[in-house]
Amino acid sequence: MTIYIVDIEAVDTRYTKQWKEHLPTQLQRATNTDVEVISGGDTPQATTPGAFLNFGGTNVYKSKQLEKIGEMFCNGVVKDGDYFLYTDAWNPTVIQLKYMAELLGVDIKVGGLWHAGSYDPQDFLGRLIGDKPWVRHAEMSMFECYDDNFFATDFHIDMFTDVFDEDYDIDYDKIHRVGWPMEYLKNSLNSYKGMEKRDLILFPHRVAPEKQVDIFRDLKERLPQYEFVVCQEQQLTKNEYHNLLGEAKIVFSANLQETLGISWYEGAIVDAIPMMPDRLSYSEMALPEFKYDSKWTEDYDCYLHHKDKVIAQIVEYMENYDSFLPSINKQLSKLNKEFFSGTELYKAIADE
Repeated sequence: MTIYIVDIEAVDTRYTKQWKEHLPTQLQRATNTDVEVISGGDTPQATTPGAFLNFGGTNVYKSKQLEKIGEMFCNGVVKDGDYFLYTDAWNPTVIQLKYMAELLGVDIKVGGLWHAGSYDPQDFLGRLIGDKPWVRHAEMSMFECYDDNFFATDFHIDMFTDVFDEDYDIDYDKIHRVGWPMEYLKNSLNSYKGMEKRDLILFPHRVAPEKQVDIFRDLKERLPQYEFVVCQEQQLTKNEYHNLLGEAKIVFSANLQETLGISWYEGAIVDAIPMMPDRLSYSEMALPEFKYDSKWTEDYDCYLHHKDKVIAQIVEYMENYDSFLPSINKQLSKLNKEFFSGTELYKAIADE
């Protein structure tokens, strides 16, 4: 058995670069199986504004991956029992992979990690394409191609199935809730833990409508005693970003879209308080002391109505930071065990 990772293109400022570096080693170590990466070559670093990849470049990248997969079948490289792991399930090349495997009689298994899609109304696909038949049929076709459909949270599974249950007969046995394979982060960020904190509050998300950065900017005006930084606007290197995390007391979110949330996990590793709305994936992941009422930031008007409550919560966290450290450690343990360990993912692949 060989495990082939059909990877997502690596952007230097995002976790995708770290996955390219760490996942093959982690997967090989956990399964004691040969692991090979099917890459699409160089990656456009300029993402489409507000998105996490380049909408043109990603298709160039995937096309090159498909070319390599086709050559592997032509040369007889792919064998019965091999496993293909797509680190982004929204990759139409999985349809051609199944086409080749089934017509050539090669018995493979395929898994995919779902991050987002048209079924999420706050995602780019959901906002710009919506429920057009072509995209819904395409996503369900990709879902059916995978023997294992991996999701990081129950919230994400429910959102996916609530949409597709209306028109499709979903095979729930193909769905697995697993942690994302990011156990490397603890070691990567250890050197930033224990840094001297300052009165710094970070917005570590993409600058996109569903992230509601305008709320954060208004809070900056209302709380001049604290420093507010929108990380993406600073064009930071990973090291510079991690230094800011190490110095920050709060990582703030008013997100309307989140199926996991890597940045607040990074913050928790280096003892930054996560301030999260009680909605989306945060509801199942965050401890009560780090969740605020979802109504406070459901949109900008709601924020204006509840602004004083948001401000009071921030001041509580900032002025009593040390008292929240035990809860941060408890929160980190929960995230490590349930959401940011690849143990269940590796087990599911090995069991195939």
